[in-house]
Amino acid sequence: MPASLSSLHVAVLMGGLSSEREVSLSSGKGCADALEGQVARVSRVDAGRDLAQVLAALKPDVVFNALHGDWGEDGCVQGILETLQIPYTHSGVLSSALAMDKEKSKAVLRAAGVVVPGGGLFDRHEVASRHVIKPPYVVKPNAEGSSVGVYLIRDGANRPAVEVGAPDWTYGDQVMVEPYIAGKELCVTVIGEASPRALTVTDITPTKGFYDYEAKYAPGGSRHVLPAVLPEHVFEAALRESELAHAALGCRGVTRSDFRYDEDKDELVLLEVNTQPGMTPTSLAPEQAAFVGMSYPDLVRWMVEDASCRR
Repeated sequence: MPASLSSLHVAVLMGGLSSEREVSLSSGKGCADALEGQVARVSRVDAGRDLAQVLAALKPDVVFNALHGDWGEDGCVQGILETLQIPYTHSGVLSSALAMDKEKSKAVLRAAGVVVPGGGLFDRHEVASRHVIKPPYVVKPNAEGSSVGVYLIRDGANRPAVEVGAPDWTYGDQVMVEPYIAGKELCVTVIGEASPRALTVTDITPTKGFYDYEAKYAPGGSRHVLPAVLPEHVFEAALRESELAHAALGCRGVTRSDFRYDEDKDELVLLEVNTQPGMTPTSLAPEQAAFVGMSYPDLVRWMVEDASCRR
């Protein structure tokens, strides 16, 4: 980490090109606001295709990457930052790309002993025309976040996910289809690298439907219970498996692991690892950090202090 925090020029990347642009703008504003007064200068950068030129002109000491989704979270921007040799937050090129690809990350996590869902990748037109696995199941893009493009096909449904076959579908020709796992929606935030530390477990209840984009980001879209009320062995397993997943994927900085817990089967399944969790007013990672005594500004400060290249 170059120089002391108070002397740094930090560029906060936000917005970007993905379907999660609005969420990223909210995350980026919060992080930039939190850094004002803690560092010498904050530059707010709405990241576009000219990002390399913009950063070369700005010459920041550190980049705080508040981008979400495609391009900003999948290793592409991380590669630009490595080329420019600007220390940056969150995970590096390989771990970002790996975690963003649901099929490949599941293979790595499964090999590490983490329980992940079954299912696999299918052609989107096939998925739109018939049930490729028995309902209930979930259809989602292989490389998107924030529950963008996710469809739940319920038990007994005659209609498959016809939406994924539409001409305006922009999330790739292959989609992930997984058996639906009933039960609780849980998440765990992990920070660090050498000794990653899970903070706590949150139980998330959407106010309606399932935990989709609106439930995640709209005020009042979901109810968060932390710490989650769970059997002790499940609570501890969620902490342990989130740390294991963070390490197995080679993550740095802050991650969030999302789980489903089927109470009837006593089965805990890790759905995915998010390498750049939201930092919005309704986001789970800063809420968990606050629960363990780390305020929002403290969390942002820690991420800047943790920034580096070759992540």
